[in-house]
Amino acid sequence: MTLQTKVRLAAMLFLQYFIWGAWYVTVGTWLGQGLHFSGEQIGLIVGTTAVGAIVSPFFIGLIADKLFATQKVLAVLHGLGAVLLVAASTRATYGPIYLLVLLYAIAYMPTLALTNSLAFRQMTDPKLEFGSIRVLGTLGWIVAGLVVSGLKYEATGIPLRIAALASVVMAAYCLTLPNTPPLGRSTKFGLKDIFPVEVLRLFRERSFAIFALASFLICVPLQFYYAFTNLFLNEIGVEHAAGKMTLGQGSELFCMLLIPWFFRRLGVKYMLVSGMAAWTLRYILFAFGNPGPGVWMLLLGILVHGICYDFFFVTGQIYIDRKSSPAFRGAAQGTITLITYGAGMLLGSWLSGRVVDLYAHTAPDGVVFHQWRPIWLVSAGCSAAVMLLFLATFSRKEGDATMSGVPAEEMAESIPL
Repeated sequence: MTLQTKVRLAAMLFLQYFIWGAWYVTVGTWLGQGLHFSGEQIGLIVGTTAVGAIVSPFFIGLIADKLFATQKVLAVLHGLGAVLLVAASTRATYGPIYLLVLLYAIAYMPTLALTNSLAFRQMTDPKLEFGSIRVLGTLGWIVAGLVVSGLKYEATGIPLRIAALASVVMAAYCLTLPNTPPLGRSTKFGLKDIFPVEVLRLFRERSFAIFALASFLICVPLQFYYAFTNLFLNEIGVEHAAGKMTLGQGSELFCMLLIPWFFRRLGVKYMLVSGMAAWTLRYILFAFGNPGPGVWMLLLGILVHGICYDFFFVTGQIYIDRKSSPAFRGAAQGTITLITYGAGMLLGSWLSGRVVDLYAHTAPDGVVFHQWRPIWLVSAGCSAAVMLLFLATFSRKEGDATMSGVPAEEMAESIPL
């Protein structure tokens, strides 16, 4: 891959994740403080991305893999997304906003896989080349958070318009990317393309089935963070909350570098347990932190995001990669993504909203406020319960069997930065 191609792909991924980071982190604050939506309504709107994740494999398999060039599909989806985001930012009632954001999520979520596949098609050795450009995606998310925070737009619908503007730029830029035609025009599309029998057979192995169940369950308390952290920080008076939340992405990059070292010493089971324990710790820190003397607890709760995400989800991706045969690794990763970011996040969006509503109160002046300590303790308890279930039932020997003897360097190549 030439340097020019590398720079072009890096710019693509920067824009891809700038768009998501611009609106997703702060949308709960806009809905809660700006439009006074209930916790359940906020959770369901944030959970539209889970619906998009469920639809995404079918869309990609039918449209992008069979009919049209990837760069053209990306341009259309991002252009449509820009229109939907602007429309959503001008609405003030639940029904229209939910429908518009849902349609947007269905358009946007397939682009995550499509940008990856386009990048892979242009690379000589994806294992060695992808990580160095994927890091620009995380940087795009960080820059988006700093922009929204610096402009103090967190409680408004303007972040959606910023994301829409970036979507227009992305749509135009995609048309300049290398032509990436579909590879499967001669074959029919069916469910077996998404859920091959070879992947379903993995669930017969006890350790893999427990891993999949734990991945699904941990996504329930995980949605408390994604849907309500920015609202929480703004409600208790933390300034530039979106900017401070980008510390989590910074720690994610740092922890990514530590995964091979820890993998060799802990193994897959205790790497996964460490990730779940970090979620529990984060929510306890949020429960007892405050914007005054206890602000360090809030910042530490954000900083452990690297352990929360990398030690569980990235480790899980490596585990799946080693458990499945090379021909079906993509399908296996897609199946777990459907279970976690699809079904798990969708359930978590609804349940987290219901819990937040249980501890919501309306002041005499009509302002809604929340008892955040019990909310975070509930999510901490859920995380701890999943961790203990996994710790008691997952077989380390069986789970690590396919990874024994794998050099740290080879593991590092599997990490999708």
